[in-house]
Amino acid sequence: MDVNMGNDIEGRIESIGLVPVVVIDDASDAVHTAEALKAGGVGVMEITLRTEAGQDAIASVSESAADVIVGAGTVLSLDAAKEAVRRGARFVVSPGLDPKIVSWCLEEGVPVYPGCVTPTEITVAIGLGLSVVKFFPANVYGGVKAIKALSGPFPGVRFIPTGGVDLGNLGDFVIPQIAAVGGGWLCPRNDIRARNFADITEACRESVHVIKSLR
Repeated sequence: MDVNMGNDIEGRIESIGLVPVVVIDDASDAVHTAEALKAGGVGVMEITLRTEAGQDAIASVSESAADVIVGAGTVLSLDAAKEAVRRGARFVVSPGLDPKIVSWCLEEGVPVYPGCVTPTEITVAIGLGLSVVKFFPANVYGGVKAIKALSGPFPGVRFIPTGGVDLGNLGDFVIPQIAAVGGGWLCPRNDIRARNFADITEACRESVHVIKSLR
């Protein structure tokens, strides 16, 4: 992936303003899930590697739902990042900051969002060349209040908070310091298992409405 394509993906994610955190138990559900998200106005999905189906699900979406930006989440090793990108992941998300993963992704032109919640972690991320980081778990580490405080010494950094965000408090997170908001409320694991794709589409529509009304 070249740098320009990576920049375009980052721009599209920020334009949408939402990053569904998707846990797939059966890879055959991946494309239907992607289509449900897209129908609700959310053409991006972070498929986590928390299940054995994760990598196959990424490949399925990449091959059969190319208009949806698919990324890999819960990436805990460089090998997992490389495999996910090889299978079609267009961005990488990790719960913590691993310089090896970040450096490799940047070299390959792949957008990468490591979890950073402390000034030290953010400083390291900046040193590696990042300006957007994941903030996880947002509800544990102070949420919007913490993000606003961190933006004081780090005005050039924007955040993707995940953890504890839902439709009820989504509006609180629509502030300039936040590039996009991630979460599982857009695409609950149980809804995927039960193939309640219409419910996923509706959750996306409602969330997109909140984002657009406040931006």
